[in-house]
Amino acid sequence: MASSNSQAHVEPSAKEIRLVIAASSAGTVFEWYDFFIYGTLAAIIGKTFFPSGNATLEMLLVWAGFAVGFGFRPLGAVLFGFLGDRMGRKYTFLVTVTLMGIATAGVGLIPSADSIGMAAPLIVLFLRILQGLALGGEYGGAAIYVSEHSPPHRRGYFTGYIQSSVVGGFVLSLIVVLGCKLLMSDAVWNEWGWRVPFLLSIALLAISLWMRMKLSESPVFKAMQEEGELAGNPFVESFTYPGNKKRIFIALFGIAAGLTVIWYTAMFAALTFLKGAMRVEDTTAEIIVGIAALIGTVFFVIFGSLSDRIGRKKPIIWGYLLTLLLLFPVFWVIGAHANPGLAAAAAKAPVVVSGQDCTYSPFAPEQKSNCGRILGDLAGTGAAYTLKSSDTLAVTVGGQALPLDTYAWTDKAARGKQLQVWLGEAGYDFTKVKPALGDAAIIIGALILLMVFSGMTYGPVAALLSEMFPARIRYSSMSIPYHIGTGYFGGFLPLIASYIVAKTGNPYAGLWYTWIIVAVAFVVALWGLKGGLPRDFSDDEN
Repeated sequence: MASSNSQAHVEPSAKEIRLVIAASSAGTVFEWYDFFIYGTLAAIIGKTFFPSGNATLEMLLVWAGFAVGFGFRPLGAVLFGFLGDRMGRKYTFLVTVTLMGIATAGVGLIPSADSIGMAAPLIVLFLRILQGLALGGEYGGAAIYVSEHSPPHRRGYFTGYIQSSVVGGFVLSLIVVLGCKLLMSDAVWNEWGWRVPFLLSIALLAISLWMRMKLSESPVFKAMQEEGELAGNPFVESFTYPGNKKRIFIALFGIAAGLTVIWYTAMFAALTFLKGAMRVEDTTAEIIVGIAALIGTVFFVIFGSLSDRIGRKKPIIWGYLLTLLLLFPVFWVIGAHANPGLAAAAAKAPVVVSGQDCTYSPFAPEQKSNCGRILGDLAGTGAAYTLKSSDTLAVTVGGQALPLDTYAWTDKAARGKQLQVWLGEAGYDFTKVKPALGDAAIIIGALILLMVFSGMTYGPVAALLSEMFPARIRYSSMSIPYHIGTGYFGGFLPLIASYIVAKTGNPYAGLWYTWIIVAVAFVVALWGLKGGLPRDFSDDEN
């Protein structure tokens, strides 16, 4: 096959490219804001829509709902990828942003589970499905639209703004939440004020539509239309086009899976780690992560631009390797400075649980065995513990056995309070803390380092994926592996990592999920990505 001349680049004016980047980036910020606001407000969503009397279970159910949205992203990629390759880039991502805005605002209107029972979580899950479908079509459309307007030698730089817009959506969600908290009393916020960030999506939707309506269609798509080169069935052709199966495999396991777990670990896992295991006061944790994320947005543009000069492969490989070497040390630094008192207590008075039938299910409202109940109570406090096998049930704190014969086995609430008292006598303090200014600065620095790794792996990717696939099936071919990778490997990260932590009693154990996925991505990218300077797709590669 000869490479289609529809891929020839038509140089836009400086004004046109600024409008393309601004409108596409703003829409992407707003759409990711809509998606991330759910995760930012995970704790209050759990109490409102998934009440169970078990804080660990509530959080797991919230993250399960978070994962459901991601789980439907690949289906959205198939649906909107088909429309994007058949009907055009512009109108497809107008539809996706509209669907996202309506679904997000809907979450803010759902009555609580106390009012309408099981209907509440079911409606939440339905709206998360709509959000997942919308997001499955959004990223590919925005990334391709900017890429197809960009001059080849600046494609990484211009699409880097789309990549940073994903972080911008997360930062915007934190800013809105913090602003609402500042303007409301705690009582108002907890009663109904938390709904305001969701309802704000209507205003963001209006702004996004206004900006995107000013855009014209992609020059590459218009050229294909004029030449009659549009794909008949983009989904089918994505898997039958010569060499495309291998490209999709590399895009899925070598790019999307790796970059997304780094990003979600740097932001969502870090925020959950600070609020949960480290007992950092919620607003303080949100400010710390928000500052790091805001500073970190620049690295997506920097490494996108760098990839124009040294190639797309090198920054991605470097980012994976540095993550594998430094992921655990970075989180150890965060833990040591987030709550030094708690870290010192865990080192001085480690908790050891021994016994038979010590099985713990984080999804059970109450555990079946007494050992399981102890593990559940410890998970509720966030205290780390070590599990050992023994014929008799025992719990030691700093080598001292707890008097379990006085434990309130049949009263879950009383047990939790009693356990906290015992741990408190051993030096554990479970009150929420605000790290000292110096400690907060170190935490922010550690999170910025994670954002550097994320920028290295994420910044060049929009340009890379656009260049990997033929124009006639580009929307579908890049969206499908990207959203399977980000939807399943990334979207399920908070749920899987939280489950691992709850099962092991080790607040750092969930990081192994990230480490393993990044290790696989490193091997696949090292093998499959082409080195050298960036170049447009050509059938000659087949």
